[in-house]
Amino acid sequence: MIFGKTKNELKVGVFVFFGLVILIVAILSIGEVKTWTAGYEVNVVFNFVNGVKVGAPVRVAGVDVGEVKQINFIASQDIDTPTKVEVVCWVKRPAKIPVDSTIWVNTLGLLGEKYIEIMPGKDYAHILEPRQSLVGVDPLPMHEVVRLAKAIADNLNESITRIKNKEGTVGKLLYDDKVYQDLEAFMEDIRKNPWKLLYRAKEK
Repeated sequence: MIFGKTKNELKVGVFVFFGLVILIVAILSIGEVKTWTAGYEVNVVFNFVNGVKVGAPVRVAGVDVGEVKQINFIASQDIDTPTKVEVVCWVKRPAKIPVDSTIWVNTLGLLGEKYIEIMPGKDYAHILEPRQSLVGVDPLPMHEVVRLAKAIADNLNESITRIKNKEGTVGKLLYDDKVYQDLEAFMEDIRKNPWKLLYRAKEK
């Protein structure tokens, strides 16, 4: 009886132990604690981060290697210097980031999640050390994209209007009969005398 009781207690103890292990792993995974993965933090400084959030992915050469851990403001005492945004990125230890790397805010799809994209440079003799900072490339704000698109549309409309008014080379070519006739005569002359394409007039 004693042996059977001890055996049952052992089974219960093993069950409880594995249950606690599974619970701890689940808690650490939910809390995103990287206790079992070696890594380090690097800081990227932007003027504008376009909606990047804590927990956003960090990619090196297109591969997920970490995540955004913190986003801090860097205030300046100089009124002429704008406030900067410091993005603290946690990166897995095997990933090496040269100091000449290019870092910017990218988007998953057209309107997807924002994340930090790192394109490694070539200076592997100088690697970013933990907590070292690098200046990122600011994304283009949406209002700037709209303004640029409007400017392109305005220029296109202006060009179409000039063509319709028979202005410019394209307008004259499309609407001026004389230009068309001269071009047609030139092509006919070349078909009859192709040697003229190879002829160079003597310089005086």
